Amino acid sequence: MDHKEVGQFWNENATVWTRLARAGFDVYRDHLNTPAFLAMLPDVNGLTGIDIGCGEGHNTRLIARRGARLVGIDIADVFIKHASEAERQEPLGIDYRVASAVGLPFPDCSFDFATAVMSLMDVPETEHALSEAFRVIKAGGFLQFSITHPCFDTPHRRNLRNEKGLTYAIEVGDYFRNLNGEVSEWLFGAAPKELKQNLPKFKTPRFTRTVSQWLNLLVQRGFVIERVEEPRPTDEAVRACPDMQDAQVVAYFLHIRARKPASPPPVRRPPGGR
Repeated sequence: MDHKEVGQFWNENATVWTRLARAGFDVYRDHLNTPAFLAMLPDVNGLTGIDIGCGEGHNTRLIARRGARLVGIDIADVFIKHASEAERQEPLGIDYRVASAVGLPFPDCSFDFATAVMSLMDVPETEHALSEAFRVIKAGGFLQFSITHPCFDTPHRRNLRNEKGLTYAIEVGDYFRNLNGEVSEWLFGAAPKELKQNLPKFKTPRFTRTVSQWLNLLVQRGFVIERVEEPRPTDEAVRACPDMQDAQVVAYFLHIRARKPASPPPVRRPPGGR
């Protein structure tokens, strides 16, 4: 499966995804993942950025409100349609375009920074997507992205709950077996049952990589890893949104910020070399 086939799946998901997410049913995004991502994000006021895999534009708009001049790209044109409609209703100066993460239609060094919120793990050609991000970022700029946590988004995964329905452990297995397009079917768990009964399930191809594979791909592309976070909801957040209790037991998300060096690293010569 390649990025074009994956885009077809996300096009089919896009309208229902947008409807449910904008209705507040993507609780892990709204109450944990996105707030943590924004807390980690450096000051972007006045900078130019690209949001890779922007979806319906929710996070792109939040970053734009911090003063960044943004381009949002997504391979799914239905997502771009919804994002563009939101931009027309509330203009923030965002330029949305249909494009793939593995072939960004921009010259080298076009942006001060790049973000990718929960999108890069859905790109089968991970190494190409990271190379493209590196290419379009200016020297000294950064890429910040979030993905499902490789340690707990494994081919085998089971939520273990006690008699009160509270998660006490996540059973995982086959960590080292990379999935390359296995399709999962699901809907946001917080959506009411009566609503989900009348909606088609999301069909999302899964592509898993280990932590070491992700980190090594970044280093091999030339990035310098700057910061890593594993968001965990506070007790107060869980009281406000009990569905997130399981995210206190293990880390569901991994956030990484990596920087493109301002200058090439010095050439290392062997002892006695000229």
